[in-house]
Amino acid sequence: MQNLKIHFPGKLIFGSGVLSGLSQEISQLNCKEVLLVTIEPLLPQLETLIYQLKEKGLGVTVDTSIVQEPSFSDFEKLINKYKITEPDVVVGIGGGSVLDIAKLIAAQVDNTQTLQEIVGNGLLKQRNKKLICLPATAGTGSEVSPNAILVDDTDNQKKGIISPYLVPDIVYVDPLLTASVPASITAATGLDALTHCLEAYTNKFAQPFIDIYAYEGMRLIAANLVQAVQQGNDTQARTHVAMGSLLGGFCLGPVNTAAVHALSYPLGSMFHLAHGLSNALLLPYVMAFNIPAATKRYADVAVALGCAREGDDSATAFAGVEKIKSLIKDCGVPDKLSKLGIPPEAIPQMAEDALKITRLLNNNPREVTLSDAIAIYEEAY
Repeated sequence: MQNLKIHFPGKLIFGSGVLSGLSQEISQLNCKEVLLVTIEPLLPQLETLIYQLKEKGLGVTVDTSIVQEPSFSDFEKLINKYKITEPDVVVGIGGGSVLDIAKLIAAQVDNTQTLQEIVGNGLLKQRNKKLICLPATAGTGSEVSPNAILVDDTDNQKKGIISPYLVPDIVYVDPLLTASVPASITAATGLDALTHCLEAYTNKFAQPFIDIYAYEGMRLIAANLVQAVQQGNDTQARTHVAMGSLLGGFCLGPVNTAAVHALSYPLGSMFHLAHGLSNALLLPYVMAFNIPAATKRYADVAVALGCAREGDDSATAFAGVEKIKSLIKDCGVPDKLSKLGIPPEAIPQMAEDALKITRLLNNNPREVTLSDAIAIYEEAY
């Protein structure tokens, strides 16, 4: 067991309607300029917040330029723009891409380190600006994680910036913000959050303290995601999935993810599949691959997912794989790479690219070789 290191946000507010208290929260920071990073579809829900901030005499800049997974060049354009205005507070309200960009802007707007100098684990040395994050999906868990992911334009690979300075000062989680999220995105982001919990629980470096979050996150999401997808106005289901996503976010710093995420990265960088969808496509096949190396852990996963414990751990664990497949089906998510137009001849290159993500593959309970990666993609095809 490795040493346990946890960096929690300084303040966490969770509950339906808590967005209404955010303007007061920001005004108490004695700031003058606020940068709000969000997406256009959320602007109607944020009109009151923006009005209240301006009424309090604060300057508010709204940026909605992030519409897909951001690249190094996307970030460089934004940071050059906001180094001039230099906001006191950066607020990110949106999905994982928006939150990741907000976190990086807050850290880099007055930092002399270049982006290339902070890519990796623990290389970012400071953040002087206040940072507040609100997830609008349930989701990536980025609102409480020390991670930010960008696509490197030079090689089209996803790269991670991991630092405790990327953990926000203040986090508001308002499940009502997720109510307008379409069913397909609710499904994909929910399955992403479930994967965070599952890969933390079965991780080679699993921690008992994080197991608590991971197990409960799996239980909440598995029991409520289908309802949240099929009945998007079900506030209780949305709330439970949002809490499960938050718990999954807490898993990302101390333990992190493993082979599912590593193998999903090429699907995003090469074919621009949404991150959550990429994870869902691969999750059951990586689970089946890993079970021989962590049978008891995967049996526990199955129970968290709602399966009965069977006569032996292996049977229980494989029942969990079938449960995941049924969850994916009930959520209306495509279950095969072939259904999304991924050419089979791309599999060897995807496998080679996935094996470069050693920071995640090192966490996997079973070693993944090139031939293993190809076999998993072929199973998922």
